[in-house]
Amino acid sequence: MNIVVLCGGLSNEREVSIASGTGVMNALRRRGHKAILVDLFLGVTEEFDDPKELFDRPWREASYQVTELAPDLKQVRASRKLDTGSLVGAHVLEVCRAADFTFLALHGEEGENGKLQAMLDIEGVRYTGCGYLGSAIAMNKYLTKQLLLAAGVGTAEGVILRRRDRELRSIGFPCVVKPCSGGSSVGTFIVRDEAAYAPAVRDAFRFEDQVLVERFVKGRELTVAVMGGKAMPAVEIIPKDGFYDYRNKYQSGKTEELCPAPLTPEETERLARAAELVARTLLIDVYCRVDFIMDETGKLFCLEANTLPGMTATSLIPQMAAAQGMDYDDLCERILEESQKKYDTDENG
Repeated sequence: MNIVVLCGGLSNEREVSIASGTGVMNALRRRGHKAILVDLFLGVTEEFDDPKELFDRPWREASYQVTELAPDLKQVRASRKLDTGSLVGAHVLEVCRAADFTFLALHGEEGENGKLQAMLDIEGVRYTGCGYLGSAIAMNKYLTKQLLLAAGVGTAEGVILRRRDRELRSIGFPCVVKPCSGGSSVGTFIVRDEAAYAPAVRDAFRFEDQVLVERFVKGRELTVAVMGGKAMPAVEIIPKDGFYDYRNKYQSGKTEELCPAPLTPEETERLARAAELVARTLLIDVYCRVDFIMDETGKLFCLEANTLPGMTATSLIPQMAAAQGMDYDDLCERILEESQKKYDTDENG
C-alpha cells in the first residue's frame, strides 16, 4: 500500500512524534509498503507533479533521536517558509488523499485531540487509530475522569482550574498539577506543600488554559495497551530518578520497565479488565494505552488513556508486543490491520 506516516506537528511532543513516525515508516517499508514521512506542520517540501509519484521515490532507512528537552515551538513555527497561520502544512491533505492509508504517528495537541481525525473524515482519508470522538474525550483529562467515575473505574480526586478563575482551589498536599490536555508529562509537577503550589499552577498554565489538580496517589505505576478490545501484557514503570517525566520517558536507561509487570494472576486480570473498560467507556477503538497507579492496598487508579501512544525505540507498546512474540514491524502491521477493520465495518453496514 501507499502509506503516509503523519508526524511532527506543533505540540510539545513534536520530537517524540518524529521519532515514532521514523520508526513506523522504516517498519512499513520493511514490510513491503511504500511509506513516506510527512510533517503535519512543515508539510511536503519535495516538488511533485502527481502526489502518487512521492511513494515511488528512493528510500533509505532513517533514524531520529529525541533530545532531553521539549522542542522550541517558536523556532519550529519560524522555520516554515510560508506561514499561513494553518497548523496543516502545504500539500499534506493532497498527499494523504493520494495514499491508500494514513498512519497517524502524532502525539498531543491537534494530532491527538480529535480535530485532525474529524478533518480527515471529512476529506475521506483513511487513518489509523480511533476516531475523532474518542480522541477528543480521552485528550481531556478532566472529562475522562468524570466518565470513568460514572463507569465505576477508580481515579484520583481532582479539580479543574481555568485561567480566568479568581480562586486558586486546591485539594491538599501532596498533589499533582498538570495541563488538562497535555502529554509526555510536559508541564507536570508533584507539589508537596502550599509554597510550591502557586508556582506549579502558573507554570502549567504556560501550556494550556485549563489545569488539572489531582490528589497524589503513591504506588506502583502500571500501564497496559488495549488492541482490538483486548488487553496486552502490562508494564511496570520504575524511574531511576524522580518521576516518569519527559526526560525519563525518552532517554534510554533513565527508567526501568518491567514487562510483563510482576503482578499476581489476580492483579494482572483485574488490570486488564480495567483497561478494557476504560477503552470502551471513552469510545476508543483500534488501540490505546491506559496508565494506572496501584496503591499499597492493591486499588487501581486510572491516570489517563493515550489514543496515539508512543512508538519510539523506548516506548511501551513495542515492549508489550514483544512480550506477546510480536516484533516492532509486526506491531505496525497489526495497527494497520486493526484500523482497516474500522472501515470494512462501515462499508459492510
